[in-house]
This record gives sequence, C-alpha cells and structure tokens, in this order.
Amino acid sequence: MDYPGNLFVVSAPSGAGKSSLVNALMELDALVSHSVSHTTRTPRGQEKDGREYHFVSVQQFDAMVQADAFVEWANVHGNRYGTSRRSIEERISRGGDVMLEIDYQGAAQIKRAFANAVLVFVLPPSLQELHARLLRRGEDSPDVIEQRLANAVQEMAQVEKFDFVIINEVFERALFDLKTIVHAQRLKVAAQRRARADTFKSLHLNLPE
Repeated sequence: MDYPGNLFVVSAPSGAGKSSLVNALMELDALVSHSVSHTTRTPRGQEKDGREYHFVSVQQFDAMVQADAFVEWANVHGNRYGTSRRSIEERISRGGDVMLEIDYQGAAQIKRAFANAVLVFVLPPSLQELHARLLRRGEDSPDVIEQRLANAVQEMAQVEKFDFVIINEVFERALFDLKTIVHAQRLKVAAQRRARADTFKSLHLNLPE
C-alpha cells in the first residue's frame, strides 16, 4: 500500500553516531518523527521508557511477536529489538515522515514490508575512530567493545544493500547529508504523487504506477 508519508531507515554499527544524527535532524525538521522501538535490554544512563525505547520484558516481547505486532524484530548484541507495525502505519498514513534506527537485519525486513522505505547506512571514517568513540562513550566494558567492533565489520559489509551511505567523519557534514537525503526523497515524483495526490489530480496528471 502507498502512503502519503515517507519512511526512512537509518542503520549503523554501534558508535557510528546514528542516534546523534537522527536527533539533530528532528530538531531541525518538525515533519520527521522518530519511531520508538521495543527492546528487552535494560535502560542506559538517562534513557527513559517511551522516549529512547519501550523497555519490555522477554515475556512481553514474546507475546508481541506471537501477536504479529512487529513489522521487524531481531536479536542484536544479545538483546531483542522490534518495531511496531501499527505505530509506523498510523503516522505515514497521515502524511508524516517516520525515521527508524534499526540494524541491517531489521532494515531488510522493513523494505520487504514497505517497498518505498529509504534505507540509509552510516559509516565511521575508520575502525580506529569507531573504537575511540566507543571508548569515549564509556558505557561498555573492554570485552563488550571488542565484540561491538567485531560485529561492526559484519554489519558494514551489508552497506551495498542500502540506498544511501553517509560517512560520519565531520558531524555537521554528515547531518547535512542526512537532511539532503530526506529532502530529496520528498521531491521524488512518486513521493510527491503520494503526498500531493489532489494537486496531481487537479492538474490531470494520471501517471502510471
């Protein structure tokens, strides 16, 4: 089904900066809203339930899987993460743009469910810089950091399956790149036709699907 709103998926290895980019974009663009995923992991730092994630028990997560409530879900770093189908459809059906932060496995599932979804992958400038960012974050033990770096190599190998790639070397430049992707998607003929169907109809533009 075609919806008037756009769906963006941003993926990246842990520490590449995708959350910072998405949060900065939403401060600049009121038309973009963030989809809050469900997860079985415990909150970190100042995270709050319903803001960064919906924090649920394994039993609650299993119940949602059985009820087919997720458009995608996956095991990531030993925890489960899932995206509510209903929350996405409600927003993009009203013409809003939704941005998801999920791993590459979830991105592939989203693309199968929403053919018009735009997939964006954020890369670090180097593995050395990724390691330094994980250290500066101060949230993980050395063993966990090493595991995240090993996972990052596997995750980054999936970049060719995405529509766009941003190298987050200079934050301001990477943010500009993300803004450009969002704006360009809104101006595509297919996206404009979905969002401005009345205008196309009034201009007698009966374009083929």
